[in-house]
Parts: sequence; C-alpha cells; structure tokens
Amino acid sequence: MGEPFIDVDDLADVAVAALTRTDLLGRVLEVTGPELLTFAAAVDAISTASGRLVTFERIGLKQFSDGMAEVGVPSDVVELLRYLFAEVLDGRNQSVTGVVEEVLERPARDFTTFAAEAARTGVWS
Repeated sequence: MGEPFIDVDDLADVAVAALTRTDLLGRVLEVTGPELLTFAAAVDAISTASGRLVTFERIGLKQFSDGMAEVGVPSDVVELLRYLFAEVLDGRNQSVTGVVEEVLERPARDFTTFAAEAARTGVWS
C-alpha cells in the first residue's frame, strides 16, 4: 500500500494559507504529497539521498510496540502509534490530491526532493 507522504514545508505553507486567506474559509483541505509511496520506497529514497545504507523491514504490530516500550517510549505514545499503524495506515489514504498546487500555485515537492534537501542539512550524517 502506498501513502501520500508530504513535505512538511508544503504542509506548513498550506496551513499558513488556510489561516490567512479568506478564499479558503470553510474549506476542508486534504493535503497530500504528489505521489503514493510504500514505506520501503520512502526508505530507499532516504538511503539514496543520505548515501547511507538504510533498509526497511516489515515487522508485526506487537513486535513494534514491544520494541518501543523496551527503549522507554511512553505508553501513551506507544498506544498512539499502535492506533496509527493499525487503523489509519490501512490503505484509506491511498490517494493524492492537488491541494498543494491549487493553494500554493506550485507543485507539491516529491519525497525524493524532500529526502535530498534533508540530507543536505546533515540531519542523517
């Protein structure tokens, strides 16, 4: 299943527009990135951009939750993430919208561009 990963800067720019532009009053803005990516594809983009070997391994929800608890993630955060991975990331978001382009009058940044820009900051060094 693919998810419509969005560049956080695009999301912030749309939020500012929604809060400051009268033409957007009362609108529901479903903001997505420009393409659907699997988590494996997103991780591959990060690996390529960072020049580091990063791999994706699918694990079960219980293993994920137990691992977070083992390293001290607070139980309320573990439960939120369990909910997100079990309920929200179930394929219901497998679509992209043109909201970023409509609101900002420019294309949404794709995940590869996001990863490359993030890597240039040294965040993954």
